[in-house]
Parts: sequence; C-alpha cells; structure tokens
Amino acid sequence: MFERRVVGKVPRKHHIQLKDEKGALLHEECFTRDGFEGPYTIAYHQKPPHTQSLAVAAHGWKAPEAITGRPLAKRHYKSQEMKRVGGAPVDARVPLLFNADLTLGVLHPTEPDPVYFSNGDGDDLFYIHEGSGLLRSPLGDVRFEAQDYVFIPRGMVHRFLPDAGVPQYWLSLELKGGLHLPRQWRNEVGQLRMDAPYSHRDFRVVEFTGPRDEGIRELVVKRGEAFHGFAYQHTPLDVVGWDGTVYPWVFPILNFQPRAGLVHLPPTWHGTFAARGALICSFVPRVVDFHPEAIPCPYPHTSVDCDEFLFYCRGNFISRRGVGAGSISHHPMGMTHGPHPGAYEGSLGHRTTDELAVMLDTTLPLQPTAAALNIEDPHYQNSFIP
Repeated sequence: MFERRVVGKVPRKHHIQLKDEKGALLHEECFTRDGFEGPYTIAYHQKPPHTQSLAVAAHGWKAPEAITGRPLAKRHYKSQEMKRVGGAPVDARVPLLFNADLTLGVLHPTEPDPVYFSNGDGDDLFYIHEGSGLLRSPLGDVRFEAQDYVFIPRGMVHRFLPDAGVPQYWLSLELKGGLHLPRQWRNEVGQLRMDAPYSHRDFRVVEFTGPRDEGIRELVVKRGEAFHGFAYQHTPLDVVGWDGTVYPWVFPILNFQPRAGLVHLPPTWHGTFAARGALICSFVPRVVDFHPEAIPCPYPHTSVDCDEFLFYCRGNFISRRGVGAGSISHHPMGMTHGPHPGAYEGSLGHRTTDELAVMLDTTLPLQPTAAALNIEDPHYQNSFIP
C-alpha cells in the first residue's frame, strides 16, 4: 500500500521466535492483501489474535437499499440538510449512493466507538468535512482534522474517538475493491515519483504506541453487508511491534498539489486515489488556465462510461449555482452535463479558483437510497435551462 515501516519490537527475520522479557513466546499475525502475493504487514501480539468467541452484534449501520425505477436525470442531494442523528461512527453512517464497487454516505458521529470494528467488505476512506479526532488501531494512533482524508485498510481492527464537543460531518467512501495510489505516480521501486501530486511526507501514518488495554472486549465485523459480533478474551491492542506496508493513514486534501494548464485540464489531472471502478479526485484552490483565450469553466461533457459524484466542501464553484458546502451532485452516464447558464461566459478572465471538493468518476451506475431522496433538490435538472 505505502512505504514499508518497522516500529516497536520485531524479530530479525519473519516467522521465527520472538519472546518478551519474561521468555513468553509472542504471536505473529500476517495481515495480507491479494492473498499472500500483495502488500502485507506482520504484527507481533502478546496473546493469540484469533481466539474470539461468537457474540451478538449490537452495532452497525443500515445497509444500502436501492430505489429503482427513477428516470435518468441530473441530481443534487443536499447532505447539509440531513438530520444529524449522532451516535458512534460504527452506527452513524447513512448510505446515499452505491454500486457493486463502493458505497458513498455521510455521518455525523457524536461519541467514540464503544467497540472495535473491522470492515471485511472493503477499505474505508473518510473525508472529514467538519470535525477532528483520533483513529486507534493495534498498529497505533493517528489524529485527524477537518479537510483530512482518513484511510483504514479492509479488515483492520480499529475504533474512532471523535473530539468531544466538536461538530462532526464526514463523507464516507466504502471501497469494495480496495484503494491504491494511482500507479502512474510511482516509480519502478514503488516510491512516489517527483512529478506526483504529493510526496510521502504529505501523509501522516499511525504512530505506534505499544500495548494498551482499554477494557473493550467487543468486536463487530462487517462482511456481506451484515454485521457480526465477536468477543475478545483479551485486548487486541497488545501489539509490541510491526513491520509492513498496510496500515491506516491520513492525507490532508490541501496537501494535494494541483496543476494548471494552458487550457482546461480534465478531472484525471486531479486524480488522488484509485479504486476498483472509481477514480477519486481532489479539487483544491489553484490558479486556472492561462491561455489568453482560455475558458476556465469546465466544458459540457458526455462521459458515456462514468457516473460523476461531486461533494462540494467550500469555496465558489465557477460552473455551478445553487450548491453549497455539503451539496452532492450526481451526473449519471448516458446524458450530457456541464456548467449552469452564464457560468461558461462568466468564467472568462478568471485567474484563480478557491473551490474545494471531492469528486469520483465511477464505472458502474450509482443507485440512490431512500435517505438520498429525502434530501434531493427537485429543481436541479431544470436549473440548467436558461
């Protein structure tokens, strides 16, 4: 996934004995992706990491259910008008749009996870629109702030501790096929290239803190869109050291280094993360096109193989009117979309944009849930008619 890290106490070679100060044998856990051929991390536990017993799963969110039969149309969902139900992150997700590759939703957590959680269905990526807090895992802790992406690998035991008294408003991206950095940004040894839009230093990774016991013995695992309960015999945070490339990290969206061209650049230039069936783009403040006859506003386009999802974070969007922070536009494949009336001409002469947004192009059509319909702007389709 990322560069290899080694922290804490590990043996000189993998799969050999490691003992604590009292001579007790420690227990190796190989956390692998793509079978045994992909990236991996090896953690060393004080106790066996696989001795959970079955229990009732008392936590989880409602699985997405598609609302079908709706006509093809450009859509605008106002997530900023959603009722903030609060609760722990493990309970608070509200899926809005989804397909077989991913589920997109919003949550407003108000309290720490009371259990450990592991998503066996996919990687989780959050964009912290508002809020801050701490992500805790057996590999260590990492803090997050507003305008950060937070990444948790599939199957990684963790829990969130949102900062108390701080309003939280997160965009969730559950990625069934896994997340990776676009391959064109890596050189032949896996290092981020110098012409990549970010460097290794732009990411914050978990800080290893050593074994701890929070007294929590409950684990909830999501698999097959259902939640399954387990009980630990001991704390899962008993890791004394680890070595590998798979771990949670944080990436501040403003660390993305935008580019400008002589004329308007397509969204692929804003590609930040890649996933099965999706490219995740970051639109950040930047100078715009500098040809003397350039049109800075995005051109109308017909992307016949992509649905476009756009979460507006802040700033003035040259091409749109009637959207605000928290707005979600969904422009499905099969129809042309573009700027609102007057935006194309009105962008002439602009030199900069202060827009901030998260965008996805998906190769499978996105289906809305009932929660999305509850916050839909019914006038959006016709708002493009002069």
